[in-house]
Amino acid sequence: MLDRLSSSQQDIESEELQEDSQASGCTRICDCGDRQIVKVTGTLRTVTLRPRAGVPALEAELFDGSAALDVVWLGRRSIVGIEPGRKMIASGRIAMSHGRRVLFNPKYELRPLGQE
Repeated sequence: MLDRLSSSQQDIESEELQEDSQASGCTRICDCGDRQIVKVTGTLRTVTLRPRAGVPALEAELFDGSAALDVVWLGRRSIVGIEPGRKMIASGRIAMSHGRRVLFNPKYELRPLGQE
């Protein structure tokens, strides 16, 4: 109890996200390795439109309390429901790009808004 009172809001949110990840049976992002097929969950922190090789690409940063990874949908300018603050579960094969974990065109499931 005393630990929670002295922790910052960001630390508390990170701890809650990690607990949610374990409860849903997903892999923690910090434990994901290159070329590994994973199922992860977390909160979208940023969503941006960034072209890759002349093709539109919607990029989002998914954070689960342990680490972050980039989720990229190639050929998409927007996806309904993909917005900052939204919780989601994503699965696919991890790739490493410029030292960051990336999931390209993952299968995903948006978490219901009432459970956030």
